[in-house]
Amino acid sequence: MGSIKSKIESLLFISAKPMTVKQLANLIKSEAKEIQVAGDELIEDYKAKLGGIQVIKEGVKYQMVSAPTNARLIQGFIKDETTGELTRPSLEALTIIAYRGPISKINLDRIRGVNCALILRNLLLRGLIEAKNDKKKGETYYTVSLDFIRFLGINDIKDLPEYERLHQDDTLDKMLKEAEVMAVDN
Repeated sequence: MGSIKSKIESLLFISAKPMTVKQLANLIKSEAKEIQVAGDELIEDYKAKLGGIQVIKEGVKYQMVSAPTNARLIQGFIKDETTGELTRPSLEALTIIAYRGPISKINLDRIRGVNCALILRNLLLRGLIEAKNDKKKGETYYTVSLDFIRFLGINDIKDLPEYERLHQDDTLDKMLKEAEVMAVDN
């Protein structure tokens, strides 16, 4: 059970949104009942620690969140994060989403070469991007929001400079296919 708890904890840590028992079971390749037991144990483990992080459950969804005792501190940080200038990594991710969207997190990670979960969360909080879940593929895809398009002063994302060329560029598609094949082989 410890291994399952560890895997759930890692997935919840990098996820920008709550994860269902079914999602966790599919990713971990375990039974839903085992996920529920391990997830509930994880909640209790975090409660016992009295730390700054908690795992919560709503229905069949689990999420890792900051402790309520730190709410004021977190609100101040988020306000600074959502009103200050975007960091270079955030701008890079936002540019990729604008030109290549809709794009999955895994492909964004592959293009940038790093985990973009926190960047995506920040861009979502700022209202610059939107997340849409593709139930058939079981993946979330990211696109720029209408607020982002309005902020740029354009009417359509296709009005970005060289949008057609960069959106259709197959160099990235080839690179993503190669990365996918390498991931499957490993």
